[in-house]
Amino acid sequence: MRYAIYFTPRQDEPLARIAANWLGRDPFGAATKPVEAVGELSAAEVAFHTASARRYGFHATLKAPFRLASTETEASLRAALDDFAEATSVVTVPRLIVTQIDGFFALVPEAPLPALNRFADDVVHDFDRFRAPLTEAEIERRSPDSLKPDEFRNLCQWGYPYVFETFRFHMTLSGRVSSQENPRLRLAIDSLFAGVLQRPVAVDALTLFVETEPGAPFMVLSHHALGRRPARRTA
Repeated sequence: MRYAIYFTPRQDEPLARIAANWLGRDPFGAATKPVEAVGELSAAEVAFHTASARRYGFHATLKAPFRLASTETEASLRAALDDFAEATSVVTVPRLIVTQIDGFFALVPEAPLPALNRFADDVVHDFDRFRAPLTEAEIERRSPDSLKPDEFRNLCQWGYPYVFETFRFHMTLSGRVSSQENPRLRLAIDSLFAGVLQRPVAVDALTLFVETEPGAPFMVLSHHALGRRPARRTA
């Protein structure tokens, strides 16, 4: 079993609904459903391009998937999330845009947001005590030879290469896309998300996801609202 601390909008928010339809899965508990054709992309093409992102659900990574440390429990992790969320302010992203990162499509902030980066840094640091050390096999799965030196140091120290100075807030929408398929996929994503991306996005919660067994889809376990509001339990 692995846990992950992500940001994802509430299930009833338009961005979450559109993303769930695009990916073909709602991580809040709804069953996987067939994806639909979008623009010039057939349903089969959408399903192919979203397959890798579908298992994780629509999210932005804050604390990457980890096995729980032997000194901690799920209850202690959820209690710590409550405490952290209560003491942490909401960060508003004025606008998300569609871009490509290392070949895959994602939503990212239009401009740098230092407050968002500090928030992500705090999550990585404060919840590291809940993470069991990586095994050699887990390190190898990250293809360490392809990482830059600072990314490899982050992997060894924090369990994930892309934290602190290498962090980039993003919400993944596809797997890697060939240059030939790029324009058609970009057009479909733009047409589907254009309306909702005109609105600010409040990063207003920490969401605990769980992978119950290797290869299983990640599901929302609990949703912890930032500020002095109680966590909305979902499991």
